[in-house]
Amino acid sequence: MVYKKIELIGRSNESFEDAVDDAIDRAEQTLKNLMWVSVVNQAVELDRPEREYQAEVEVAFELDEGLGE
Repeated sequence: MVYKKIELIGRSNESFEDAVDDAIDRAEQTLKNLMWVSVVNQAVELDRPEREYQAEVEVAFELDEGLGE
């Protein structure tokens, strides 16, 4: 089995947890064979009328056999 990792940034006006869920939800909609997610970094953007919570995550998924990258 071969896995590939990509980084995504989820966003939310509510919380870091919602920002992580945002990234996971998007990954589940667009990637097959999703295996795990690791939170890499968290940040809050303050230069907005409302705070924006951001979560940078690494998403790992298994590559289909014979397809390479």
